[in-house]
Amino acid sequence: MKKSYMADLILLGVTFSWGATFVLVKEAIQTMPPFTFLAVRFLFAALLLFLFMFFFARDTLRGLDRRIWIGGVILGFWLFAGYAFQTFGLQFTTSSKAGFITGLSVVFVPFLSLWMLGHTLKRNALLGAGIATVGLAMLSLTSELSVNIGDLLVFLCALSYALHITLVGKYAPRFQAFPLALLQIFFCGVFNLGGALVFEDVSVVFAPDVLFDPWVFSALLICSVFATAVAFVAQNQFQKFTSPARTALIFATEPVFAAATGYFWAGDRLTILQVSGCLLILGGMLFAELGGQDDKPDPELLPT
Repeated sequence: MKKSYMADLILLGVTFSWGATFVLVKEAIQTMPPFTFLAVRFLFAALLLFLFMFFFARDTLRGLDRRIWIGGVILGFWLFAGYAFQTFGLQFTTSSKAGFITGLSVVFVPFLSLWMLGHTLKRNALLGAGIATVGLAMLSLTSELSVNIGDLLVFLCALSYALHITLVGKYAPRFQAFPLALLQIFFCGVFNLGGALVFEDVSVVFAPDVLFDPWVFSALLICSVFATAVAFVAQNQFQKFTSPARTALIFATEPVFAAATGYFWAGDRLTILQVSGCLLILGGMLFAELGGQDDKPDPELLPT
């Protein structure tokens, strides 16, 4: 199997881990405030990843030079920004609209890749993104189509996620996956801790009835290990074999996995329109895949 297709399959598995934990996270943040939850999730994941590297891959720690620290800060910031804008935006808009607008990152990434990385705009990737966007609308949008401040904040969330995906495409080929993942996870946790200190009561972390609440404890453990430490190492390792545009399209399947998980675990039901939307998202991804790995960067436009 070609490395590009293997990479896409791994990234699809990463997306599944994010979508499958949506129900857990949704329940957990009813007890632990969102920024506090994210701070604990990412900092605990960073600790686990550091311990793994220290005991089993100590040589990777020698790669922590100034350049990778800068990359880790930048990636961690845009990852945090995506979560932050989404968290505040959900206070003013519906979750269905937020899901659709967040998914628009699949449209932004090809153009950001053209601008920042010198990647060409390929027909299959653009048409696949268009098909997936229609699917996202069918899956997420309701009859409420008015625009408010929450929609703008979630739009900034989508742009932040798109920048994160694009910049991973810049840094992943330059650095080892483990230290790059460690630093972006750590700094995302630090930025979320700052948000928690400003907007929330972080003392709830030390309340046994909160930290050891079954939903909170399960969500923190599963999300820290699989949906954070393992997921971001995998993204940093395998995105270098595919393009940011294809990665964004694969990540657009997250609401499909979230909907499927909600159906089996929480008893959520989808309408025929929403099921059709899920199929279109998957169809858009497959359409882009059939185009082959042809969206390579123009060497003259690559950043130095």
